[in-house]
Amino acid sequence: MITRDLAVALRAAGLVWHPIEGDRFQLDLPNEVELESEADVFTVSGMTIEARQTPSGTDLAFNGTTEWALDAVTLADAVWLPREDQLRELLRGTFRSLERLDDTFRVRVRISGEDFSFEHPDPAEAYGRALLELVSRSQ
Repeated sequence: MITRDLAVALRAAGLVWHPIEGDRFQLDLPNEVELESEADVFTVSGMTIEARQTPSGTDLAFNGTTEWALDAVTLADAVWLPREDQLRELLRGTFRSLERLDDTFRVRVRISGEDFSFEHPDPAEAYGRALLELVSRSQ
């Protein structure tokens, strides 16, 4: 799983999240709201947390199974933690390879004719860093 810092950087760079069943996220509430659950990882699931379309956008509705009282949060109050397969899919045609090295993974991409490689012990983090490069250059 990618780090929260990388997930926040991807969101800030313009990565758009359209929640689907199985997606993981953390809360990112305003500073004046103190909630210990910001470190918890939640999963979108019809049984517990649903993505609901509202006139103002998408809300993540908590269906009464959490131990604290939270009805719903807006998508803006959540940080998506995409899975490795989702990150690879988002790289689309820029993705060239994933290589296992001795103690790390290397993801190679080609963006606008230029080759880049990103290494990290967690392949998801390497994919995420490559996607951050792609999204940042797309703006």
